[in-house]
Amino acid sequence: MKLSDLGFSHWFEAHADAMRHEDQGIARVSAVDRNSYIIRNELREIPAELAGKFYFHVESSVELPCVGDWVAVQYYNDDTSAIIHGVFPRRTFLRRKRAGAEVDHQMIAANIDIAFIVQSCHFDFNLPRLDRYLVMAADGHVEPIIILAKTDLISRDELQQKLAAIRQAGITTRIIALSSITGSGFDEFHQVLIPGQTYCLLGSSGVGKTTLINHLIGRDDLDTKAVSGTGEGRHTTVRRQLIVLEKGVMFIDTPGMRELGLLGAGEGVNKGFEDIIELALACRFADCSHTRESGCAVRTAITNGELSEERYSSYLKLRKESEHYEMSYLDKRKKDRAFGRFLKTAKKNMKR
Repeated sequence: MKLSDLGFSHWFEAHADAMRHEDQGIARVSAVDRNSYIIRNELREIPAELAGKFYFHVESSVELPCVGDWVAVQYYNDDTSAIIHGVFPRRTFLRRKRAGAEVDHQMIAANIDIAFIVQSCHFDFNLPRLDRYLVMAADGHVEPIIILAKTDLISRDELQQKLAAIRQAGITTRIIALSSITGSGFDEFHQVLIPGQTYCLLGSSGVGKTTLINHLIGRDDLDTKAVSGTGEGRHTTVRRQLIVLEKGVMFIDTPGMRELGLLGAGEGVNKGFEDIIELALACRFADCSHTRESGCAVRTAITNGELSEERYSSYLKLRKESEHYEMSYLDKRKKDRAFGRFLKTAKKNMKR
């Protein structure tokens, strides 16, 4: 296997000389578990840890390696272990606001070609949540494809209603409806997969992401749990991991996300709601907030039935959330830098 088989393209080669020393190799992060890592090179997977100098200079958790990253490494113990000295620039990425009250980014995965956003046709189907995933993908410049899983749990008419609901909401992203039970839709799904490219599965717990990978592998290598009384699966995946299939297609499986907060995703919100952004070009005022101003083309489109109230509300909510957390994040970073300068000054004074 060559690095190119793992997705190391000319884009990354252009950064290689600046990212590593002559005695360092290049590998891809295939799993992260707290402060320990598994990397994959041309030969195999091996455990790795961060170099102390690299960790000391990291200013944010965003700069730490995540699954899918390319890293510069130094091997030891007869090449059975490695030390990570640096992370290559990311071509694409997936991130969210860290769960809970902390205002910071959490990296989900990096260098993804396509993100499959999986929703079950049964109880998980949720258009506002789908909007959030689409904004996340747009924020990281990742192409999204919507997977409607478990079509065997609903009737054909119900499936058509869900497909229509997505289109009526203004979402134009490609949709693949499939069932791991009947095999329906898998021919179309397989046509998307290209050797050497990396795909990520996003979705709530129990929507069938791991079952989907097991179907591609052809055996139950990854643990799944029996469906609940509602017909939904139960959460199994506990960490993000890069899986290389026999044909060279790579998948990143992720645990289900209970919280999907947006932080600093203004560009992603605009890309995820391009229909609204296009309408806004016709507003009377360039700084129109699309709420109360006269001559607002967005509000006019709602009145005329060209834009649904639900999609408009989702846009306003996600834009407001992203801007709010971004302001809090910038204030936090400002305070962190000030505290860092204080510590450096204190250390210098102690040496005198």
